[in-house]
Amino acid sequence: SNTTPKMFLLTGIPGLEEMHRWISIPFSTAFAIALLGNSTLLYVIKTEPSLHKPMFYFLSMLASTDLVLSLTTMPKMLGVFWFKAQAIPFEACLVQMFFLHSFSIVESAVLLAMAFDRYVAVCHPLRYGSILTGSLVVTIGLLALLRASVLMLPLPFLLRRLPYCRSRVISHCYCEHMAVVKLACADTRVNNIYGILVTFLVGGFDLLSIGHSYLRILRTVFSLASKEEKLKAFGTCLDHICAILVFYTPAILSSLIHRFGHRIAPHVHILMANLYLLLPPVMNPIVYGVKTKQIRERV
Repeated sequence: SNTTPKMFLLTGIPGLEEMHRWISIPFSTAFAIALLGNSTLLYVIKTEPSLHKPMFYFLSMLASTDLVLSLTTMPKMLGVFWFKAQAIPFEACLVQMFFLHSFSIVESAVLLAMAFDRYVAVCHPLRYGSILTGSLVVTIGLLALLRASVLMLPLPFLLRRLPYCRSRVISHCYCEHMAVVKLACADTRVNNIYGILVTFLVGGFDLLSIGHSYLRILRTVFSLASKEEKLKAFGTCLDHICAILVFYTPAILSSLIHRFGHRIAPHVHILMANLYLLLPPVMNPIVYGVKTKQIRERV
């Protein structure tokens, strides 16, 4: 029958249900580090006048995005681990999915904006202030939110139109698009094609643009005369390169495992998907806190 369920049930990590209490220890620790680290970054950048620069405004956007991603998924995930609170209302599931995927796209856009910031800083240092004005930084942030919202807004409507006459059990720790699509008992080609298109359009465009920025940066760095100048120029990009690797590496591995690793155990899929969500919010404040002298000294 064409039914819209009132509730879904989140399994947590399939096959490791007996270990949920133990698994919750590193997860809750990571959640606490993400909240503390990103909140500290935002506070330091807001209260330190010397950090009121485009690079740190983009870092504030990154920290805010990481906080939203953590708060969207981790409380419910820990509820499943600690209290077996597996039930999630259908509407709440769609809301969680919208925020999860939207802010993942926002994070990708912010990393692209930070690559542009580094390109201007290295290749056009004398024009840095005139190119990256405050109004441009605000516009970039608003466009990142707008792009994510426009791309993800169809998802809840595409899922609401589907009948769910199979299991109500989502084999995941949170409401992820394809995990919900698998429960539908109808033709889901539209959902599948739309999900793949968004992934390739967003990921492909952002990664190619970031790569193009760094090619231009490398050309400029290698044209510098002394070794010290080269190291200094490259050092300004090191923390951003780490942030890119932390965000995209688990995402690409998770996507490859999901699409091609059919013989891999389900709990490996779920753990990789969780790593994709947990690692950036935990690592970004540590990387920027250690690498950025002004933040390190203030903390």
